[in-house]
Amino acid sequence: MRKILTAMFIVCLLSVGLAGEVKIGYIDSQRIFAESQEYQDAQAKFDKDVENWNAQAEQMKKDIDQLIDELESQSLMLSAEKKREKEALLSAKQDTLNQFLNAVFGDNGKAERRMAELSKPIRDKILEVIEEIAIENNYDIIFDAGTVNIAYAKKSLDLTDEVLEKIAAEK
Repeated sequence: MRKILTAMFIVCLLSVGLAGEVKIGYIDSQRIFAESQEYQDAQAKFDKDVENWNAQAEQMKKDIDQLIDELESQSLMLSAEKKREKEALLSAKQDTLNQFLNAVFGDNGKAERRMAELSKPIRDKILEVIEEIAIENNYDIIFDAGTVNIAYAKKSLDLTDEVLEKIAAEK
């Protein structure tokens, strides 16, 4: 709901602030991706990578579980020194698993980077097509209904340089 209100607010500002008529369109990027064979292929590659990472994590978890079982079954027979060694090894393996999971599935991890790598060419192609359609049909702004971001806007509507000039002049 908030996205819709934001989009409507921007549209109202543009309508009031511009002398001429503004031609606005929108796209649904989620539907475009869902219906794109290239994206489905990229998703399949990504899913295979995730499957491999999960298998690695599962093997690490099995090793940890095996070490826990050994430690529990042998704890009465182990010397204090050997018990500390096995506990230290267990702790190291648990730390390694946690580091692996964080490196792969954490913020900016391998999974996130891999998905970005696979989807970037598709996103770039989609943006090119949006721009072509916008230019051919004289759209001023094209919103992405899925994100309420501006997917395309005429360069003449970009006020960034003007804002930067005013900021620089105020110093």
